[in-house]
Amino acid sequence: MGRITRRSLTVAAAGALAATVTAGDALADARGGGHRPEFRGMWLATVANRDWPSRPGLPADQQRAELLSFLDTAVSRRLNAVVFQVRPTADALWPSPYEPWAECLTGVQGEDPGWDPLGTAVREAHRRGLELHAWFNPYRIAQHTDPARLVPTHPARVHPEWVVPYGGKLYYNPGLPEVRRFVQDAMLDAVARYDIDAVHWDDYFYPYPVAGQVFDDDAAYERYGAGFPDRAAWRRNNIDRLVYETAVRVKRRGRRVRFGISPFGVWRNQATDPLGSATTAGVQTYDDLYADTRGWVRRGWLDYVVPQVYWNIGFTAADYAVLVPWWAEAVRGTGVNLYIGEALYKAGDPAQPAPWQDPAELSRHLTFDRGFPQVRGNVYFSAKEVAADRNGAMARVVADHYPYRVRPPR
Repeated sequence: MGRITRRSLTVAAAGALAATVTAGDALADARGGGHRPEFRGMWLATVANRDWPSRPGLPADQQRAELLSFLDTAVSRRLNAVVFQVRPTADALWPSPYEPWAECLTGVQGEDPGWDPLGTAVREAHRRGLELHAWFNPYRIAQHTDPARLVPTHPARVHPEWVVPYGGKLYYNPGLPEVRRFVQDAMLDAVARYDIDAVHWDDYFYPYPVAGQVFDDDAAYERYGAGFPDRAAWRRNNIDRLVYETAVRVKRRGRRVRFGISPFGVWRNQATDPLGSATTAGVQTYDDLYADTRGWVRRGWLDYVVPQVYWNIGFTAADYAVLVPWWAEAVRGTGVNLYIGEALYKAGDPAQPAPWQDPAELSRHLTFDRGFPQVRGNVYFSAKEVAADRNGAMARVVADHYPYRVRPPR
């Protein structure tokens, strides 16, 4: 598994922008305005109707109107990319030959919503000068453990031997080569059909640990685990193969589509590994999710990485001001773009620590990031909070850091 050469992305020309954008903004976006490109994105989550649609079963025209409103919100906040969750639970927001229509649309998995959300999102995002990054979850099947609740033709019912129940959910088994191939085929169908700007994954590989439960992959390990020192090494190899093979296949499409991943913010704690960060996080992606996120970056398999640095400056266990420099060093010399994932959803939440009650906390994050040239942008979780802006933190970011629109890095 060798290094994959990064490929640039042709940015869609800015088209008809929302009325909230001034002519000067549009000019800066279309021509670059002499300003340094940076990534300004927001995640638009569909799993369990987190952001969109506001509820399942809405008429198609209302779903479409809500989607376009989120795109317009991105423009009004002077963002330049939307990361749209199009495969939330092994189902699809486009007419996929591999998987059923997503339940979040109609409330009934497999039911045709009467329109094409992904196709509409790509077209309308590009009209507004926004990139559209298609966000997929490779292995999550369902938010429950009852296969009978899946549509009868669902691949997980056709191939029950692919499925592992764990932690109250259903997952595809990453240890099976046929699963690895299938999930790639299902995701890359969208790349073949649509002019998406990137394939994007979040932090879900092997599931987060659940106390007292075991992820039952004994049979797969017995069959395929020979030659590995232990099960953990075998599991990491399974995820490495998924990442590498997907990266290769994305590049082979012949179009300038990028591949990015948004992992949990801590690879390993320094107490576990001297290469790790000076953190004491309860989860380490390398050990708990079997995801060698630093390794993927160092090998150049990704075009960009968006670590979810979802903590405030000064947070003892995982300090924002510790993790950003660590990630900046991780990408140094690799050609991989670094964008920082921001926990906008915490801003103004009374259940969060005091720093998150201050509308300036996120703005301080971006000011801090300016000290690291490897940081090429930020992504906000998630679209609902970008629109509602509970305590004015997003408006503060725009006022302090986004005086005009710019292009994303290529």
